Formats: sequence, structure tokens, C-alpha cells
Amino acid sequence: MFFELRQYQIQPGKREEWVQFMDEVIIPFQMSKGMTILGSFVDEESNQYIWIRRFEDEESRKALYAAVYESDVWKNEISDRVGTLIDRSQIKVTRMTATPRSYIR
Repeated sequence: MFFELRQYQIQPGKREEWVQFMDEVIIPFQMSKGMTILGSFVDEESNQYIWIRRFEDEESRKALYAAVYESDVWKNEISDRVGTLIDRSQIKVTRMTATPRSYIR
């Protein structure tokens, strides 16, 4: 099992709109495709959005990525709006493995 820590820079003035879009559209859509999303956060001191996803293994990550990002819904209804709300050039994805005594396992 491993995790993705995803960090996005929100466009100026778009924080509330981005959080609402994530909460009401992106997260429910991804979960409907089988993604496990552990939490989402906003940085209190910057215009950054952080969220964490969990995958069982690399094979399941690839399958879930395909189910989400290759879907017609993502391509036709979600993707373009994402680009208006965050700076895609600054997306940072950190792949993490929990330590043996981590409670998040």
C-alpha cells in the first residue's frame, strides 16, 4: 500500500471555488471510480490545496488513473475547469509509504 500527497497552487481569488469543486465534483467522481481519498486540506498561510489518496499497489493505481483520467466525464466536464482554478505547472505529487507504526496504515 502507498499514498499520494498531492499539492496544488490555487489561482488567486479561486480558493473557495476550488474547494467547492473538489468537495462537490472531483472527490465524489473519483471515489465513484474506486479511488480512496483520505483527506483534503487548505494551507492556512498560502493559497495551496493538499489532498491524500491511497492505493493498494501500482497495478491498482494505474487502473484507477485510467478509470478517472481517461473517462469522458473527466475529459469533457472536469479537466478544462481544473485548469482555470489551479496552476497545473506547479502540481507536486509525492508518493509515500507509511512507516510500520503509522496510524494511517
